[in-house]
Amino acid sequence: MVMFYDDRSVQVTSTAVRVDGRSFPLAEISQVWHQKGSRSWRVLAGRGALGAALAGPLVAALLGIAVAIWLHRSWTVTIAIVGASVLVGLAVGPVADVLFEFLDRSYARGSRQREIWIRWQGRPVRLVRTGDALRFGKIYRALQRAMERDQPVRRR
Repeated sequence: MVMFYDDRSVQVTSTAVRVDGRSFPLAEISQVWHQKGSRSWRVLAGRGALGAALAGPLVAALLGIAVAIWLHRSWTVTIAIVGASVLVGLAVGPVADVLFEFLDRSYARGSRQREIWIRWQGRPVRLVRTGDALRFGKIYRALQRAMERDQPVRRR
């Protein structure tokens, strides 16, 4: 028996698919397909907030420079304001790395629910519903490989 995918709730082997304790032998599965749900506005809003957080220190630095020039103060005050603004802008570096990591994870998870369906013993059965695009892809590809392996080889 070959294991194609295994996590806490889904196992795909060369003989069967097990989901939350239920087993579906590959020989009894006649069709596999998937469906996507609508986009999650909560996820998209979270990505927008991350983008705004990335731009915040840069905007603050640019505003500080503009204010320093607009005030027409002495060179010492102007240089101090510009210097502080540049330091605020440089704060983006370390913060950006963390924020980009969150943004990357957000895209890996996806912004919509995905479902894997099978036709088992003539009936449609939903195997998996997940919002995690990476996990969905792994399970769906494992199921495809298992089904392909289960098919008899055609000889010419």
